[in-house]
Amino acid sequence: MQNKWTIVMPGGVAPAGMALLRSRPDVEAIVLDKFTTAEFHAALKDAHGVTLRLTPFGEAECAAAPNLKVAARNGVGYDTVDVPALTKHRIPLMIAGTANSVSVAEHAIFMMMSLAKRGGDYDRMVREHRWADRFADLPVDLFQKTLLVIGFGRIGTRIAKRCLAMDMEVLVYDPYVPPAVVRGSGCEPVANLTEGLSRADFVTVHCPKNSETIDLVGRDELAAMKPTAYIVNTARGGIINEDALYDALKDGTIKAAGLDVLDKEPPPELHKLCSLPNTIFAPHMAGVTVESSARMAAATVQNVLDVFDGKPNPDNVVNREVLG
Repeated sequence: MQNKWTIVMPGGVAPAGMALLRSRPDVEAIVLDKFTTAEFHAALKDAHGVTLRLTPFGEAECAAAPNLKVAARNGVGYDTVDVPALTKHRIPLMIAGTANSVSVAEHAIFMMMSLAKRGGDYDRMVREHRWADRFADLPVDLFQKTLLVIGFGRIGTRIAKRCLAMDMEVLVYDPYVPPAVVRGSGCEPVANLTEGLSRADFVTVHCPKNSETIDLVGRDELAAMKPTAYIVNTARGGIINEDALYDALKDGTIKAAGLDVLDKEPPPELHKLCSLPNTIFAPHMAGVTVESSARMAAATVQNVLDVFDGKPNPDNVVNREVLG
């Protein structure tokens, strides 16, 4: 029986997670604020668990943590984590489940609404006293429009439910979800991404970033879209090819785009997409709200404690094969 568990927490977690830790006298938390890689590795020497925000974690970190039992992401994306390395060392990678799914879904809809209703443009017109410009490019409704959801997981299913309630027709592209499941949710499955893109008035991306989805939406895919179509990405940068997107927006291949994510964050300099008037941005904040921060922190800490207690939630384990 382990007498004392140690969790290393680069960047820490929100107060809700720390409060949960305080209820466990058998757990010691080591919070790292500003740290070097060497300092992180040194802290991992005696760690049994680690929580991760955007700190990279791979073979070198596994080697530095001989006692590690669990790594838990304070979120659901894990493209900064070398999953095969964790699997090799029999370390489960836990994610925060549905803790921020609603927040991301709401933000994607917010971006769709902002683009369709010209929210930023109209705000500037009033501030700059340009009322005469308001009829130059009229806004559009989401009502009875066709939405393509790319990725039908925790977030994609939630945005579909909300958009169906707004009387949108919802198409789903996800080769890993049975068509019957999609139909059972009131949506229409599409087996071919290009076909779905050609029918969509709005597109929203909710798939993970991996070798199969990098540049999933490139020049050919964008060329298949309607010139009146809008695309939103709140998943990961690089799923939409940014050079192709820039050209498509600049030459009118598509109408506009909303991006919460970029391939490099933050970019080393102002991104060329920022020069286009038909784009809106957020600094990778779609899943971060007051409420979701508390939910994610609590879920992250609970994931670690569950492993310590010998009862990990398999729904939150990325590499489930290590549970055997």
